[in-house]
Amino acid sequence: MKLYKTENGILLEKEDTFYRLHEQDWDLVVNRDNLFDWLEIQIESLIPLTFTNDIPMPEILAPIGSQEVWASGVTYFRSRTARMEESEMAGGASFYDKVYEAERPELFFKSASWRVVGNHGTVRIRRDSSWNVPEPELTLFASESGTLVGYTIGNDMSSRSIEGENPLYLPQAKSYTGSAALGPCLYVPEYALSGDTVIDLSIVREGEEVFNGEVTLSQMKRKPEELLQYLYREMSFPHGCYLMTGTGIIPPNDFTLQKGDIVHISIEPIGTLTNTVG
Repeated sequence: MKLYKTENGILLEKEDTFYRLHEQDWDLVVNRDNLFDWLEIQIESLIPLTFTNDIPMPEILAPIGSQEVWASGVTYFRSRTARMEESEMAGGASFYDKVYEAERPELFFKSASWRVVGNHGTVRIRRDSSWNVPEPELTLFASESGTLVGYTIGNDMSSRSIEGENPLYLPQAKSYTGSAALGPCLYVPEYALSGDTVIDLSIVREGEEVFNGEVTLSQMKRKPEELLQYLYREMSFPHGCYLMTGTGIIPPNDFTLQKGDIVHISIEPIGTLTNTVG
């Protein structure tokens, strides 16, 4: 099942049919350890919706309320290699190799909810950065207790030039206005996503695809539950929390985003997150 936050409330989609939930407070709806079972019960009393030209589908917003967005890094071997390359001149290359092999994962704060961009929204590249990439990431949603209850798609916009200057510049390279996108929905399955789930990235410039890559979840070194366990170890999230799980798709070193580029990130069965670079 999929939950959509809209300008007119919360929509539930099941088997291509849409319903409007009675409960309209996003934070209250999603922050449940038994979210899938709760939605199954709710749908029994809901009336299917039909959208027409006279009654159009409402605007879809980013699937977030009061939640924070955190992120994890160096969870794929390709990410480890890329970050070692970008930090080699600054003497920080070995740090990422050590993180990849360490028991403790890399976790960092990515965005407050009010800075998160939704599907078809505009993400940004920093004006003081010369090397910028999107990072397509499966994003977990966990309840207040740390229970994994759903997934969405994340675009972790990153300045490789700034991080490459010094690993201590990571917050500036990762967290700025327009650096985080989530969407198009919160996917709430009965069972966890399998390792053969594919993440696909496509970047289009002036109508032509300039980069395409894909990776499967099985290539992640760390399991979602492990990342959440470390995140919640000494942190509290009263409304739940989103956690981006790192990327295994890295464009070549001579590639950088430009204004006007369109970034498509697809993960089935969640859907596709599309953003324009501004």
